Amino acid sequence: MNVGSAVKEPGFRDSVDLMFNRAAALLELSPGLEEKIRVCNATYIVRFGVRLRGKIQTFTGYRAVHSEHMEPVKGGIRYAPEVDQDEVEALAALMTYKCALVETPFGGSKGGLCIDPREYEEHELELITRRFTYELAKRDLINPSQNVPAPDMGTGEREMAWMADQYARMNTTDINARACVTGKPLNAGGIHGRVEATGRGVQYALQEFFRYPEDLAKAGLKGKLDGKRVIVQGLGNVGYHAAKFLSEEDGCRIIGIIERDGALSSAQGLDVDAVREWIVRHGGIKGCPAGDFVEDGASLLEAECDILIPAALEGVINLGNAERIRAPLIIEAANGPITFGADDVLRNRGTVIIPDLYANAGGVTVSYFEWVKNLSHIRFGRMQRRAEEAHHLLLIDELERLSADKGLGWELSPDFKRRYLRGAGELELVRSGLDDTMRTAYQSMREVWHERDDVHDLRTAAFIVAVRRVASSYRAKGL
Repeated sequence: MNVGSAVKEPGFRDSVDLMFNRAAALLELSPGLEEKIRVCNATYIVRFGVRLRGKIQTFTGYRAVHSEHMEPVKGGIRYAPEVDQDEVEALAALMTYKCALVETPFGGSKGGLCIDPREYEEHELELITRRFTYELAKRDLINPSQNVPAPDMGTGEREMAWMADQYARMNTTDINARACVTGKPLNAGGIHGRVEATGRGVQYALQEFFRYPEDLAKAGLKGKLDGKRVIVQGLGNVGYHAAKFLSEEDGCRIIGIIERDGALSSAQGLDVDAVREWIVRHGGIKGCPAGDFVEDGASLLEAECDILIPAALEGVINLGNAERIRAPLIIEAANGPITFGADDVLRNRGTVIIPDLYANAGGVTVSYFEWVKNLSHIRFGRMQRRAEEAHHLLLIDELERLSADKGLGWELSPDFKRRYLRGAGELELVRSGLDDTMRTAYQSMREVWHERDDVHDLRTAAFIVAVRRVASSYRAKGL
């Protein structure tokens, strides 16, 4: 079967609905409430003109609001030529379930602009972004208390700073204007650890999975992350940070990296930073001396490894290649990288899939922290850091005094003293909060996965946890 046969599968939006339906069938929801949760509440389509290069160019943008069971609604804005209504509505639905699963107090939303950002100069992108922001903000589709975008594919800190500034220009008396978007640069109200957040969340998700030998056994794995062979598809922001942290901190071997123009492989493990630098300089992976080049990059998805991390676009694992996927464990760093049909194939073969609505929730989790920081108008750690250091110093001084008085000869190493005395700053607190979130969310999925005989995979378990929480919110509203 070739990849072309995947066109017979449901589209991305239908796949999300089918996955929802599979979980909803196992819950006792009234038909009306089930339908209310499933449907997308509203989608706004805007077409606006910007004068560029001596003429007016018209652009089409979208902002979908899936669920307002909690407000504000939250979700990224992506810049890509393939953006359409179905895609943003599917992504908005995933955001609803993702936020519910990791217990961030948001509904789900998503936005997109049909544009290839590589075709425009920086000043042109700024003009386009500011006009798009204006069109959304004047309808409260960007607003600290109603709809809070974030970066997604094709956007980053730069675009979020432009959006925040444009919103502030339109709302000069709004003291909370900086909270209108997240993922901003630090000097524009951002938070330490946001850029790395989604990749760091993937790492924490794998660390939590590997804490349970019985879960590892379901994937035919054992031991620790150290030495595990990993293939990463997509070395963008998410894939890069996930690969970097797993290799540098957990001892994984990144044996394959797949990009648009091919792939690199190395049985000994690739230098992630070297590959990333090459891609930034040359616009692709071809010619990189860090490993062996594979012309048909997608074929590396089917290579033997312990962990496969699809971290780019949706639908890369489909009915056309699912039977040939050999990884026993797949963690979805991207949104919807496995189609509904492929999910069935892999599940029936015993492949364990750590689903997207959990695995890539690090971004929205740290976005939540940034939003709280903007609303509180104070940096995390500013009030307590030095107090923590003073309390720790009291203990160190007392231990050293006792050692001297009793002639015990104890001597605390300088490195231990340095690390113990250091109070938690913003980055440490963000990482701690993210780690706790990923652990707690996994445990809630795992409980359903192991305790219910009718739940055979983590994706269904995740949807059950999320949908149950959304339903509870609607019931509390009187629906």
